[in-house]
Amino acid sequence: MRALVYERSVPRFAAAKVAGAVRSGRGAKVGPLRLADVDPPELPGPGWVRVKPRLAGICGSDLATIDGHSSRYFEPIVSFPFVPGHEVVGDTDDGRRVVLVPILTCVVRGIDPVCGQCAADRPNRCERTAFGHLEPGLQTGFCESTGGGWSTVLVAHESQLVDVPEGLTDEQAVLVEPMACAVHAARQLAGGDAAVIGSGTLGLLTIAAAAALHPGIAVVAAAKHPHQKALARELGASTVCAPAELPRVLRSRTGSWVIDDRLTGGAPEVVDCVGSADSLQQALDVVGPGGTVHAVGMPGVTTLDLTGLWHREIALRGCYAYDRDDFATAIELVGTLDLGRLVSATYPLARYAEALQHAAEAGRRGSVKIAFDLRAEKERNRL
Repeated sequence: MRALVYERSVPRFAAAKVAGAVRSGRGAKVGPLRLADVDPPELPGPGWVRVKPRLAGICGSDLATIDGHSSRYFEPIVSFPFVPGHEVVGDTDDGRRVVLVPILTCVVRGIDPVCGQCAADRPNRCERTAFGHLEPGLQTGFCESTGGGWSTVLVAHESQLVDVPEGLTDEQAVLVEPMACAVHAARQLAGGDAAVIGSGTLGLLTIAAAAALHPGIAVVAAAKHPHQKALARELGASTVCAPAELPRVLRSRTGSWVIDDRLTGGAPEVVDCVGSADSLQQALDVVGPGGTVHAVGMPGVTTLDLTGLWHREIALRGCYAYDRDDFATAIELVGTLDLGRLVSATYPLARYAEALQHAAEAGRRGSVKIAFDLRAEKERNRL
């Protein structure tokens, strides 16, 4: 099968890290990623099936990994070599069109009894991501045993598959997994006003999910680029501003005073969909006393001034992945809101360097979601 393979290579990883820093996310050109013909992953046991991807999205966490910017936290829960890609719509051998729930839980890993988190129906908090009959991996796309969406074949446990309704296009379906993340984040909100920092794919989907799940909520969205601002308004933001304008906008809305550029009040809840040191610091600076900052974008190693968190009794809460119920809501929303239009461009695997560069520069280039298109690869394999 054809696949983009990520290998552990210290010199190539170091080169990717340097290139990523110098060229703002373009390190994939020299990073530890190669297009290869490899053997398909074997079925690990009963209850497993093969999935042939149609479309597979490129996520910010994928770019961070390829560019060497991801945290060393992940090292013991990733196995090499792996095929990236966890945002997947594809076909099973028996002809079902499915989206992938990529988290590798106790059930998927054949662990019995399951951990307390899985037993409580919180699979995103599974405690066994490095155990069982699979190699370590928090998700498909970061695990040697399963393969990933950036290939012509991966393997998945039946519990990881959700059928795609006939009325959904492939472009809509490939957004179901990131929309499930957004739905999970929106469900953490108390239902009052909120600010969302970042209007890339995850930010826009979170705005849409918050507006849908909390009718009447006032969402203030911080967006850098014109197309992001327009889409944020379309998807439910009541106020849209540039990131630098967010403190001023929230000051006006909340009647806050200012001390040395910091708000004395602020939004009751702030959702950070970027995960950078700057975005997290801004979130802490503009959330109100006793408020909550939800870290939805994947943060790396950051330096933050947490004095305000202590002084104003702010809660900083992580928000990772989803549970299975979030997928049902995500499927409904991507269809109702016609979110397939957020898929701005697709590329064959052979043009992976272009695809990754486009994804890294999506905002500046007026794009949102970039994906690999495996449908032509499937057709060639059939001939």
